[in-house]
Amino acid sequence: MKMFEYMGKEIFSKFGLKVPKGRMVNTPEDAALIAKDIGGAVVIKSQVLSGKRGKAGGIKFADNPEQAKAAAQEIFEMTVQGHTVEILLVEEKLKIDKEFYLAITIDLAAKRPVIIASIKGGMDIEEVAEDYIIKEQIDVELGMQSFIASDIVRRMGVTLNSPLGKELVRTIGALYRIFVEIDAELVEINPLVISGDKVIAADSKITIDDAALYRQRELPRVEERTVVEKTAHDLGLSFVELDGDIGVMANGAGITMGTLDTITYYGGKPANFLDAGGGTGEEGTVKALELILSRNPKAIVINIFGGITRCDDVARALASVKRNIGIPVPVVVRLVGTNQEAGRAILREVGIEAYDFMQDAIKKVVELSK
Repeated sequence: MKMFEYMGKEIFSKFGLKVPKGRMVNTPEDAALIAKDIGGAVVIKSQVLSGKRGKAGGIKFADNPEQAKAAAQEIFEMTVQGHTVEILLVEEKLKIDKEFYLAITIDLAAKRPVIIASIKGGMDIEEVAEDYIIKEQIDVELGMQSFIASDIVRRMGVTLNSPLGKELVRTIGALYRIFVEIDAELVEINPLVISGDKVIAADSKITIDDAALYRQRELPRVEERTVVEKTAHDLGLSFVELDGDIGVMANGAGITMGTLDTITYYGGKPANFLDAGGGTGEEGTVKALELILSRNPKAIVINIFGGITRCDDVARALASVKRNIGIPVPVVVRLVGTNQEAGRAILREVGIEAYDFMQDAIKKVVELSK
């Protein structure tokens, strides 16, 4: 579960980290009021679950309340990285002497948390040369030891005994406590700003492990799914909207990913990821097809390798949808496995011939989509 920037900063504050003075607003008028309360220059930041907001125009600066209102109005009217903006964060504009990058995430290969730091913070951190990146794994049984934080600060080129060095050591320790106590998969500050003698988290990015949400009841819940994705989730289906025009249904995450890759390889663009799972019955398959049709694709490919999923169940569902609801676009089916002959006979009754091989079916659906 991703958290909005303002939520992350509220958590940072609870753990003693400094954040800019500011508040959330949902109207341009409120943005002007907050700017007036803060006084001086402010930054208006769109609250969407996406990176690179600045490059997309979702972050603007203002020198007075009137400018803040105009900037807020402009952001509310735009789409930022495909997201509609409903909330803004209005903050004081910081005097920046230096920017660092600081994060803790999971090193999947080592099966340990890893601290990542860089003396080059701000936008495009992904493009920073490896020479400027510091990584330090943490033994979860020992936790964050002071010498680890001190070594990271030293490698960042900051004098340990200086006020800045001591504050950075404290910040790293606090970030690790946040990471552990809220069951995070990622806690990131980019940039971590040095402003005079202060160390300030100018941004926040926090992702919580979904499997641990049951014990994080005090954390706010953020729903990132679209309406269609939420409907699919409630039905027990794995569905993700994409930006293509070929509807996809398959039975299993691996075969679904393979289907998406093959569509792309042959020049098509998938409209969705839909893993109907192993064992989805006739009713569930009907619901899955209805979800695909709600995206108005130009063509649909159904790729079933029947094991637990029976081919005749899938065929009956497809035939039912075609007879009772109607399918206004071409449908291409690859159907092999359990009860495949019975399934293929059902499909022939509604004018659909099934393919033996995925590549053949996908070549055909890409051709039809164009």
